[in-house]
Amino acid sequence: MVLLEMTMSPTGQGESLSSYVARVLDVIDRSGVTYRLTAMGTILEGDWDELMNVVRDCFNELRHDCKRIGVHIKIDYREGQNSRLESKIESLETKLGRKLKSR
Repeated sequence: MVLLEMTMSPTGQGESLSSYVARVLDVIDRSGVTYRLTAMGTILEGDWDELMNVVRDCFNELRHDCKRIGVHIKIDYREGQNSRLESKIESLETKLGRKLKSR
């Protein structure tokens, strides 16, 4: 199972990029993969090929009208583990004995 953290945005498109980010998030949301939006990026959970297809689809969505696109990806693979998006946080909360501001 893969956790993939991604940011993707065009450069040279002005100061506000929220309309472009919204387009990327629409692709992610429609893909059906498990994801969590954060203020600085989006974390996806799934198998390698499935997530790489989503990244490709997001890139293709922007390249229609963006001549330069920055993509930052961080990947964590762990064999046989599901629902790590939730379980990693739950593990930390158990160790600390309290809820964290993650949800």
